[in-house]
Amino acid sequence: MTGEPTWFGHPRGLTVLFLTNMWEQFSYYGMRALLVYYMTKQLLLEQGTSSYIYGAYTACAYFTPLVGGIIADRVLGKKRAIIIGGSIMALGHFMMTLEPLFYVALATIAIGNGLFLPSLPSQIGDLYPRGDPRAGRAYNVYYVGVNIGGFLSPLVCGTLGEVFGWHWGFGAAGVGMVLGLLLYLWGQPYLPAQSRPPSVERASAPAEGMARDTFLLLFGLGVAVTVFRSAYEQIGNTVALWADVGVDKQAGFFAIPMTWFISINPLCVMLLTPVLLAWWRKREAAGFNPLPTRRMAIGALIVGASYLFLAALSSGTSTVHWTWFALFWVVLTLGELFILPTGLGLFARLAPPRFGATTVASWFLASFAGSLCAGLVGTLWTRMSHPAFFTMLAAICAVAALALRLMDGRAREIRSRLTIL
Repeated sequence: MTGEPTWFGHPRGLTVLFLTNMWEQFSYYGMRALLVYYMTKQLLLEQGTSSYIYGAYTACAYFTPLVGGIIADRVLGKKRAIIIGGSIMALGHFMMTLEPLFYVALATIAIGNGLFLPSLPSQIGDLYPRGDPRAGRAYNVYYVGVNIGGFLSPLVCGTLGEVFGWHWGFGAAGVGMVLGLLLYLWGQPYLPAQSRPPSVERASAPAEGMARDTFLLLFGLGVAVTVFRSAYEQIGNTVALWADVGVDKQAGFFAIPMTWFISINPLCVMLLTPVLLAWWRKREAAGFNPLPTRRMAIGALIVGASYLFLAALSSGTSTVHWTWFALFWVVLTLGELFILPTGLGLFARLAPPRFGATTVASWFLASFAGSLCAGLVGTLWTRMSHPAFFTMLAAICAVAALALRLMDGRAREIRSRLTIL
């Protein structure tokens, strides 16, 4: 694709993809920002029950992409899977405005997400010729784009839900999903042509052709990320519950809505990513290019440090000022940028030909398992002191970091034979 017009130094299709996912993230995180509060305050569910439901929903939202990725690769193709999946998700978000359809709506969103989620990022690799150095950084750029939606959603959906009524917030999430679909349809001229899905007979070949060491590396990464996410996913669960009663949200005469704090995470993604990318490029130019597994391990340790900070904040008997809670989000996001975009990029770039969506879906399978574990970990919230609970989350992150470092050898071997690491 050399010589083609670009936006921001990358193929124009990258902008189309991250704008599409920006609005999908707006709808997903807008609904998720309200979910725990809606269950405990409107539906009057107990904390343990709401934790199970939250964990089960987020887990299903990450499991269905495994099935959806296979369907996209073998039957529908990526583009049709995105359009169908996005339409189903929009329907589910609008169903959330009707209280009797609560559980059906959650299931509908999870099903649509299964087709949508793996198909979109797997198209990124189709935009670049093999060996293009921009491809590795494209996933960090993409991650910034989608976090714009994550930044806006608590401000819009959260405010509507807390101030005007929960169903207004859920409805706004549905509108966001529709906008994402319209953007994707508008941007078709900038995306790779729809490839014909391989037949079922040909579909078994890539599994045999994938190198054993590459498969083992991806499997090991999935296990480590599962452990990591059991702690990371608490940000929308137990962390939100603690912040609701443990943080002084008063800023002068204005009481900051609780859901606004969630916007700090994507805001930091947007602000910190350009700085990190510039620093990494400078280090690479100086001949220092760490293994992706080592970079991910550093990220897990930084997230663990943020939970240790939260353990210290929660040790007192009085509420803490909201600026300290905001600092927690800054540190956590810095660690997130080291681990999550790097992991997604590895799964997408090591995918065998014609099985990009399925391989990317395997990344989300780790998120599925991690979310299930997060739901179980969240049930310990009422059985432990808050400092002990957050210290436990830091220890979980440390275990994930150790597991990632143990994979350095295999990653180094793959790098010696491939140009994409």
